[in-house]
Amino acid sequence: MQREAPSSASRRAVVISPNSRMADELGGLLQAHLSSVPVSYLRSYPSPRDLAGALGGSAPYVVFLDMVTERETALQLLGEMTRAGGVNVIALIHGNEPDFILRCLRAGAADFLIHPFTGDQIDAAMGKLARLQPVAEGSGKEPAKIYAVMPAKGACGATTVACHLAFQWKRLGANKVLLADLDPLTGTLSFLLKIKSTFSFLDALNRSHELDQDLWAPMVTSVAGVDVMLAPELMVEGTQDLHDPAPVLDFARQHYDVIVADAGGVYGDWNLNMARLSTELLLVTTNELPALQAAQRALSYLDTNRIGRWKIKLLVNRYHRDVGLSREVIGTALHTDVFDILPSDYEAVQKSLMEGKPAPSNTSFGKGIAQLADRLGGRAEPSKKSTSLGGLLGLFGRTSKSS
Repeated sequence: MQREAPSSASRRAVVISPNSRMADELGGLLQAHLSSVPVSYLRSYPSPRDLAGALGGSAPYVVFLDMVTERETALQLLGEMTRAGGVNVIALIHGNEPDFILRCLRAGAADFLIHPFTGDQIDAAMGKLARLQPVAEGSGKEPAKIYAVMPAKGACGATTVACHLAFQWKRLGANKVLLADLDPLTGTLSFLLKIKSTFSFLDALNRSHELDQDLWAPMVTSVAGVDVMLAPELMVEGTQDLHDPAPVLDFARQHYDVIVADAGGVYGDWNLNMARLSTELLLVTTNELPALQAAQRALSYLDTNRIGRWKIKLLVNRYHRDVGLSREVIGTALHTDVFDILPSDYEAVQKSLMEGKPAPSNTSFGKGIAQLADRLGGRAEPSKKSTSLGGLLGLFGRTSKSS
């Protein structure tokens, strides 16, 4: 039986597979069972940064993704498409592997086909999409944007930035904002905001299979209209072995408008998976040389682990034009644009720490946070100034590589 795809403004299919034999075999079945849907083929895995262009100008109705040839690459692409939204992904699996199938479904696959493929499998998968489509179109809510804030090294002020950014989104009119301390080892949001909670994100993670709004409510603390989820107060056995925050963030995305996730750094599976889940990754540094060298290493690590540069926003905190490198030199030395700067405003930040509340919007730091939120929301562009510090670029010569 031939089953047509649900009505959609953009009805087309894309097959992503470096395995020509698999792609051709599937193509013959799609021609028979989805005859009215145009099918295009990508014979190699696109990089995350090129994914949108590779899929074409309008989002395809369904993507058939080869999960066999390069598993980890395919899982990263699956995650990127899931976070972008608007695309149904069918995972192509070789053989019945329940654990891997479950992993694909948890990563966002709508369904799967097991090789060797059959027409019955395709009909069943299309039937499932037809049942899901009305729910997706009628929900009326876009998943929340996730801003992961990660320090290039300790003491760059990333947690302070994350905290202020969350409250700024609330000032700008976001209805529901979540500020999540996802640093399992050294989370300090409870100290900054002078709050305590019986629960932490670990409780949400441990009960992710049964999470609902009733369970979620006691796990967050409301501060000035922002829901705050804290890190564990004390070291818990196994915390250092955490790998994936997706169960918590995926639930939160459906119930919030904006999520600001405070991370302990860029390194390790936990933080890498947070980076993959994020809409934007704010990499926070200062303009001091040790911090900038750490930023260089962090960018290289993220590149190595295929975190798309398009989502990384370099943020220079505690910026003082008379101390350290200038904005222009930083961008040139690190081979990436400086997305924004936050001024050095020691008095305002220290006062906010003492009082457990954000710095006032009329302070230099408060104005900088407002500008940052405007830029992230596409409402403003900062001015750039030239510099005469080009000679300092040589200090990076030993470790930098041209992109």
